[in-house]
Amino acid sequence: MSSHPDLYDATAPAPLQPHVPKSHLSRQLVVVSLFWRTFFLLALLLMGSMMAWLLTLRALEFTPRAIQTTQQIASLVNLSRAALVHSDGIGRISLIKTMADQEGVRILPREPTDKYLPYDDDALSERISDELTSLLGPGTLVARSVNGKPGLWVGFDINGDPNWLHMDRERFNPAGGKTWLIWLLTTGALSMAGAALIARLINRPLKQLSFATSRVREGDFDASHLDERGVTGEIREVNIGFNRMAQKLAKIEQDRVVMLAGISHDLRTPLARLRLETEMSVADNDAREHMVADIAQLDGIIDKFLDYARPDHVQLKPVSLNQVIEANLYALRDHEDIQIQVSLADNMMVMADEVELARVIANLLENARRYGKSADTGVAMVDIAGKVRDQWVLLKVRDHGQGVDPEQLANLSKPFFRGDAARTAASGAGLGLSIVEKTIQRMGGEFELANTSSGGLAAHIKLQRAPSK
Repeated sequence: MSSHPDLYDATAPAPLQPHVPKSHLSRQLVVVSLFWRTFFLLALLLMGSMMAWLLTLRALEFTPRAIQTTQQIASLVNLSRAALVHSDGIGRISLIKTMADQEGVRILPREPTDKYLPYDDDALSERISDELTSLLGPGTLVARSVNGKPGLWVGFDINGDPNWLHMDRERFNPAGGKTWLIWLLTTGALSMAGAALIARLINRPLKQLSFATSRVREGDFDASHLDERGVTGEIREVNIGFNRMAQKLAKIEQDRVVMLAGISHDLRTPLARLRLETEMSVADNDAREHMVADIAQLDGIIDKFLDYARPDHVQLKPVSLNQVIEANLYALRDHEDIQIQVSLADNMMVMADEVELARVIANLLENARRYGKSADTGVAMVDIAGKVRDQWVLLKVRDHGQGVDPEQLANLSKPFFRGDAARTAASGAGLGLSIVEKTIQRMGGEFELANTSSGGLAAHIKLQRAPSK
């Protein structure tokens, strides 16, 4: 059993990277958790309600208030114009100074060179400008800035002399100043916080149920108990039903273990006696050898059933992949119908159960020995290669037989499935590759079968890399 330079040829399929249809990928991309979906729906509802409230407030409050304030400004302009028209020179100066100091309203002459910016061009601002024009007469100007100075500017005539009336814009805000915006943002923030809290309260029991379900799937029935005193009746009933189901599954698992132990004892004892009696009492050597082979095959089939029915949880610890493979090679040293070439880095450590991993390698080598023999030599040439990739160890066990029909590849790891006649030269229970796949999955890894470009079947195994000390 010699080493091989490079068993991961460029033409071989990429290990453990099954093709995923685009439709499946698109469905995966849009999947969101229940919390975020509930939160977004609540947020959408709240934002829609707030927008409806804002539009209603604008129609019933902001617009009437803006029109009322426009009328007050028009009255102020008319009163100021009347007061200035009927005042003498000294009284006019005093009046202008009093309006500026006490009311914040300034009367300034309007020059032809004044540069002004029209009032805002939204629908409400245009209505305000039209209202002022209709109340003060043609030629009225409404601006938000004159010569770079912001504010509310109203251009009007006093006895043919153009003037500006200037006031602070904060005194005239059709939307009620910045107060409404602050309240709107505060309400929105509180609404989003409330939506998040509600979504979390709705999602919490389902998240607990999801966690308990995952523990049951891993065979940890003790850690899957849910609170049966839920706040809502529906959640309480679901938790009670789940707990009863978990208890029943635990009982079934316990009964299965006892049953398997009984099968192992009750079947193997008479088989051992039958084999001993056959070897001692049957005179015909040919018949005796066939009977012993049949009994050994029955014993092997029982082993396969027991392996496949083992519990679904294992305790993982650092295991030397090199030592496990060497132990399996030692067990096959007397078999002349299989030759194995190995290409492994030194001290490849994986997270696994050592006994389970040895069973996996043994099953793969036995499968290759039975079904991967060359038609010319009758010897199974098997290559074993391993390499490290990031936090994973990739192992490849490949024979040089005739391979498998591509349509049957997906079925090879199904229980009791048997391939075509080219790979069924030996009889068995049809559980070998099923045991391998199930065991690898129990250890947190991945398993895949693929035909190689140069002929033969390759088994790709992906196991967690053990952390370096």
